[in-house]
Amino acid sequence: MTKVLITGNEALAESAVRAGCRRYFGYPITPQNEIPEYLSRRMPEVGGTFLQAESELAAINMVYGASAVGERAMTSSSSPGISLMQEALSFMAASELPAVIVNMQRGGPGLGNISASQADYFQAVKGGGHGDYRLLVYAPANLQEIADLTVKAFEKADEYRTPVMILGDGVLGQMMEPVELPEVAPKHAAKPWALTGASKGQPGKVIRSLFMLPGEDGMLEQHNYRLQEKYDRMAEREVMVEQFRMDDAEFAVVAYGTAARIAKSAVAAAREDDLRVGLIRPITLFPFPSTAIFAAAGKIKKFLVVEMNLGQMVEDVRLAVNGKAPVSFYGRPGGAIVEVEDIAQAIKNLK
Repeated sequence: MTKVLITGNEALAESAVRAGCRRYFGYPITPQNEIPEYLSRRMPEVGGTFLQAESELAAINMVYGASAVGERAMTSSSSPGISLMQEALSFMAASELPAVIVNMQRGGPGLGNISASQADYFQAVKGGGHGDYRLLVYAPANLQEIADLTVKAFEKADEYRTPVMILGDGVLGQMMEPVELPEVAPKHAAKPWALTGASKGQPGKVIRSLFMLPGEDGMLEQHNYRLQEKYDRMAEREVMVEQFRMDDAEFAVVAYGTAARIAKSAVAAAREDDLRVGLIRPITLFPFPSTAIFAAAGKIKKFLVVEMNLGQMVEDVRLAVNGKAPVSFYGRPGGAIVEVEDIAQAIKNLK
């Protein structure tokens, strides 16, 4: 392993290359521009393709095409750009095409600002585009996780034949930390479903999301059931969650990403004031760690959800708690960063 001091965006880009990504298509938007900038230099070095598309719509459809022929492909953007990709993401999920999509969130709604935010939670974990589909969503909280989860994202995209999203933000993209980067690109299995051209004696291959017949005997309904079975397997096998100082906790903070980094310091400060509080940090946002939160609800007096938005993940926490304990919320919208002191005060207010 190579340990380097690097930004989050650059760590993600280099880890993608080492994970075997050879096709990148994107369009510039702050605060993720270091990803395409880095890959514009790096992709030619490994025989890959870097292409700055004319728009986010073009970029995601180029990813669609590259994935359909069996390539490991990726795009990255920030909040408004990801919104433009939603239709194609629905097509890719329906067509069962693996790819990695990176969202380094910024303040919104609209064009908003270039500060960090977590206001795209609903969009990421509830599908975002049309139809019944889900994305596997990773939410790193430090740069080592960005590197590790990027490699994992490509592996899981291929395993489940699905788009996978890495949901970061402007803080994680721009900050620097020491990171151990993977040394060698992992080998990935052959893709017999990929469109590699007709050959004599081989059956034809079709990748599509159009299934016309409705009703119980319709292909689209059966296709949806099959996709749901895949999402159920993800829920059984792919949940990732960190629990910090939860062994004796009476109160619990639930946060992810940058908000969780800050909340962890607030939890440590509250412990110094003899408050028995812990932190539950979802690393996968879909599948959501509902079982871990429900199990904790049996001994927790109150939950506090902290997000850099006006309250989105809090809905999933309330569903997971299922009425076993009160759930309160603290957050700041529009690119405002939550602060340790304010979270610490919100923890004290739980008493």
